[in-house]
Amino acid sequence: MNAGADVGAGGVEELVERADLVVDGIVGIGGKGGLRPDAVPLAAAAERSRGAVVAVDLPSGVDVDTGEVRGAAIRADLTVTFGTHKPGLLIDPAREYAGTVRLVDIGLELPAEPELEALQHADVAELLPVPRAESDKYRRGVVGIAAGSARYPGAAVLAVAGALRGGAGAVRYVGPAGDAVIARFPETLVSDQGPKHAGRVQAWVVGPGAGDDAATVGEVLAADVPVLVDADGLRLADADVVRARRAPTLMTPHAGEAAALLGVERREVEGARLAAVRELAGRYGATVLLKGSTTLVADSAGGAVRVNPTGTSWLATAGSGDVLSGLAGSLLAAGLPAVDAGSVGAYVHGLAGRLAAEGRRWGRMMWPTRCRRPGGMFWLSEPLTAQVSGGCRGGESPPPPLPVPSLGAAVPRPPLRP
Repeated sequence: MNAGADVGAGGVEELVERADLVVDGIVGIGGKGGLRPDAVPLAAAAERSRGAVVAVDLPSGVDVDTGEVRGAAIRADLTVTFGTHKPGLLIDPAREYAGTVRLVDIGLELPAEPELEALQHADVAELLPVPRAESDKYRRGVVGIAAGSARYPGAAVLAVAGALRGGAGAVRYVGPAGDAVIARFPETLVSDQGPKHAGRVQAWVVGPGAGDDAATVGEVLAADVPVLVDADGLRLADADVVRARRAPTLMTPHAGEAAALLGVERREVEGARLAAVRELAGRYGATVLLKGSTTLVADSAGGAVRVNPTGTSWLATAGSGDVLSGLAGSLLAAGLPAVDAGSVGAYVHGLAGRLAAEGRRWGRMMWPTRCRRPGGMFWLSEPLTAQVSGGCRGGESPPPPLPVPSLGAAVPRPPLRP
């Protein structure tokens, strides 16, 4: 077209459709409430375009602070953002509109306290418990699993599997699925006398596949140790009892369970994940891990919400949450605070899901410790903690640089500070 030519609205849309490159700068980071009517046809034309769509700072029409999308918005192939990652680039549904995200440092002075954090390999390696020479099963952490029922015995098996692979020194199981658990994991300590008589534990996991066993949920919540509540346990837990607990409580709902706890529709939770996880944490006085396409971890005391960067849609399968419960429960038993146990558990769980989705029974992991195993090989049947934290034995060689997994959005270290 000739420079200076008069182009009507329809002509602009046609130009956008035909363009090799579309740069989106319709709305800045102060925009709220979705695109205005005059801009909606441009967003539709950009989506139809055969060219690449690049958003400046964030896609127009998404909420920069919450990740919500209230109406039409630009769907970008690439978002170039400045200064820091914005929450809207990391939290669904807005994250899906951002495409690949690249950060450009322009020297901004960032707030001392971030709104959002995303752990990276080095953070997780620092937090993961690693057995020492003097370790025994109690020092490593004994986790109790109260899960499963006649209808759902597999939930108990999967939760126990997650706890054992998460590095627990021992797992005590209470429930009706003891035979199934022992058949798969003979090292499990099984009791049919209820949580009070199960023996010494440093944390409990309650709820996966529990059916309507409210008595067991109440008994676990009365224990003066950290408790992870998942699945049926969320429905059966008395909110007043949870709020009154002195020991840490970690709740792990998916969007449907969170919606039931909040008394809203599921789509409201999925459309406003950040608000939902904060509301649940405040309402129950607990740490809440909201599972989903973007997994978030919030503490009732406030502070930065953690977003998990390793999640994958391949984890959207029956039993995945049960494994996560056992994994995070083992980290609670090892002494990690609830926020760390939830966010580290989600990170390793997501990483394992990515490896499994690639069909890899084995692969290479560059250990982020001072030593690594010869050749850097691991098998997926090994504890998940070993895959990330590694271990040192005599004669082992120093590790090469640690690769960061492909995260879609390029999330930097140190933790994000929107």
